[in-house]
Amino acid sequence: MQYFSGFSLQNEQMLFDEYLIESDYCVAGFSCGAQLALEYVLSSSTRIDRLILLSPAFFQTQKPSFRRAQLRYFEAEQDAYVGQFLKNVAFPSTQSLDAYLQAGNKEELEALLAYRWESEKIHAVLAKGTVIEVFLGGEDKIIDTHDAFLFFKTLTATYLIKGVGHLLQIKDKP
Repeated sequence: MQYFSGFSLQNEQMLFDEYLIESDYCVAGFSCGAQLALEYVLSSSTRIDRLILLSPAFFQTQKPSFRRAQLRYFEAEQDAYVGQFLKNVAFPSTQSLDAYLQAGNKEELEALLAYRWESEKIHAVLAKGTVIEVFLGGEDKIIDTHDAFLFFKTLTATYLIKGVGHLLQIKDKP
């Protein structure tokens, strides 16, 4: 399986074992990695049976001021930004993502905030015979799950999982 990591992360694939399919014909991506996974499948000439989008980074309904604020905060306090970002990714769990940390840069953040999901791209992937599944967390603190769900549900199999956040994990048990 080809897997694409989320922003400021690496090797976090194992956190999504329950959603992934081990197959040479499967591509998956988490958050901004979902954007990269879609673009990879679009440009690939090899057989890909399934595309799994885990909490796809979906910011196209945000105001430009939101994007500018994110970039300013990142530039001013990169370590603080990434630390808070990873806490929000893990919410509602308190799982530490430090073991998967791979500090991203401003250009990567800018690209993921500016990315536009287009229905034409989804249709082009489906026309290749690739099944697409989208998994969204109902308590996501990173993206607007409602807007993402409304976009993806009309195009492909989309699952909105209650009680989980961006990382698609339930709250820690006491």
